[in-house]
Amino acid sequence: MSANGSPEPATDSISPEHDQHHPHGREAALWKLGLGAIGIVFGDIGTSPLYAFRETFAGHHPLALDPPHIMGVISLMFWSMMIVVTLKYVTLIMRADNKGEGGSLALLALINRESGQKRWTAGIVILGVFATALFYGDSMITPAVSVLSAVEGLAVAAPGFSNWVQPIVIAILVFLFSIQRTGTARVGAMFGPIMLIYFATIATLGVISAAQTPEVLWAFLPTYALNFFLIDPVAAFLALGSVVLAVTGAEALYADMGHFGRKPIRFSWLWFVLPALMCNYMGQGALLMRDASAVHSPFYFLAPEYLRLPLVGIATMAAIIASQAVITGAFSVTQQGIQLGFIPRLRISHTSADTAGQIYIPLINWALMIAIILLVLTFQTSSNLTAAYGIAVTGAMLIDNFLIAVVLFTLWKWKKRYAIPLLAVFFLVDLAYFAANLTKVPDGGWFPLLAGIAIFTLLTTWAKGRRLMVERMREGAMPIKVFIQSAASSATRVPGTAVFMTSTPDGVPHALLHNLKHNKVLHERVILLTVKIADVPFVPDEKRVKLDDLGQGFHRMLMFYGFMQEADVPAALKEAGACGTACGGTFNMMDTSFFLSRQTLLASDRPGMHIWREKLFAWMLRNAESAMEFFRLPTNRVVELGSQVEI
Repeated sequence: MSANGSPEPATDSISPEHDQHHPHGREAALWKLGLGAIGIVFGDIGTSPLYAFRETFAGHHPLALDPPHIMGVISLMFWSMMIVVTLKYVTLIMRADNKGEGGSLALLALINRESGQKRWTAGIVILGVFATALFYGDSMITPAVSVLSAVEGLAVAAPGFSNWVQPIVIAILVFLFSIQRTGTARVGAMFGPIMLIYFATIATLGVISAAQTPEVLWAFLPTYALNFFLIDPVAAFLALGSVVLAVTGAEALYADMGHFGRKPIRFSWLWFVLPALMCNYMGQGALLMRDASAVHSPFYFLAPEYLRLPLVGIATMAAIIASQAVITGAFSVTQQGIQLGFIPRLRISHTSADTAGQIYIPLINWALMIAIILLVLTFQTSSNLTAAYGIAVTGAMLIDNFLIAVVLFTLWKWKKRYAIPLLAVFFLVDLAYFAANLTKVPDGGWFPLLAGIAIFTLLTTWAKGRRLMVERMREGAMPIKVFIQSAASSATRVPGTAVFMTSTPDGVPHALLHNLKHNKVLHERVILLTVKIADVPFVPDEKRVKLDDLGQGFHRMLMFYGFMQEADVPAALKEAGACGTACGGTFNMMDTSFFLSRQTLLASDRPGMHIWREKLFAWMLRNAESAMEFFRLPTNRVVELGSQVEI
């Protein structure tokens, strides 16, 4: 727990066997989890056919509508899915789970825990945090571009409603974010069947179209992608900026692994989602070979005129589901960031009594909604937004390569002759995509870069500011044994228990010194409590508390939580009380007082951070959630004592 009451990343060893056992591997439940994965995990990549093929030919760098270009694009999309999604994420990266959990921060925690080489730490932490910052940019763009692309189908199915596209999109977004506080468990139960219908529909439409132009099936051969680069290398390179839209959402497979497990996700991808997507892309390519005028909306022109309006409805529901998955992911990443010390404490509400992962964070929810609506109003069309889309995705994918390289060499000990060629392929592909997307920076690619840099600055400022604050408060701290010998014997003892929340398991908490100075008393039982967050998702109850009897009624208590768990201090104290005399007996909340130290930060010229970052940290510190609410302390049993700190 930091100096201002936020949790402190644990340095103590937590054994790996504590992790909760998820029922992912049970074959009987594979189909059920696979259906859930189709509904949640694949929403983002599943809605890519709405805009990916269109943007490649009618976007910021239009291509000629002839067979070599059409076949080349289809081939590029297929092999991108095979290399980036199937090989890199589904086959390799999903093996690098942190006790079942995935995502950049979970992978970062895994590397920090398992790697004994400090030389990795600084650079890897920076990369992992920047990947997280880019994820927030992606969380803003995905709902905007997905819902816009779906609703824009109205202009195709019912041209008279063209002027209603933006108002309808904004109404959908406001509704979507408004229901987050009620929880999405019931709505989530419908996601799987809806996405099942959506994928079956787009696959069927694609097969019907491809059957009319069967020569499009030759695009599975990589020679068509190579031929594309040979006949038109500049256009092929620029096309990569739009082709990559076909694999957006690949990182979600890894981030959502903790909810479903790798087997259901692999099963759903290989046997259902990948075939459905390729059938649709093949169908769109076949359509453009027959009718070049369909280039402005090949997805909707696949359907007969009388089915286009129902297709708009199905696509809009799929886009809402894709948006929901990204919003839920933003909540989960924020919770991880808070626990790992990169984000200030924020109010977190649990929307389900049964599922710990279903959370709602008001600040993130409303900030995302405002940002997304502003994006819709600013960029106006999904075509304009796709220019901003690729930067965040390709940047995050490129960073994942560095993280997985550390895993291969340091954690898994792969031989260089196997690891280097594989990593070379990943870096070559992702660098090509990232470079192609950099050409779209003037057209909107600046937004995710700007958002990523701003969020990265906030995350690193908070992490460094906390570290500096803890160091400053350690300076001149009185050893606890000296304090007990000098104060415990002379101070008046009063009945009850005092729990002093402290950031470090050594020294005397400032709140304890202030309490003795002003109130002249000590409680019969004094608990010096430090909450630590381990580099694992879950810590079991039996490993929750570590106790040390300091004598004369003083006890040092360490309380451990995983980065996916909520710190409930009263509940943990109740369990610890069952240990009897080891901690002085049971805990009665009516006889227990919690003492918190609230710091007021004073910006100074001391070495550490620039003045502007110190002021930014001070602002974040003032607006952080109260430790009382964060640790679920009883409101009528908390005493806060203030102090001033220079960093």
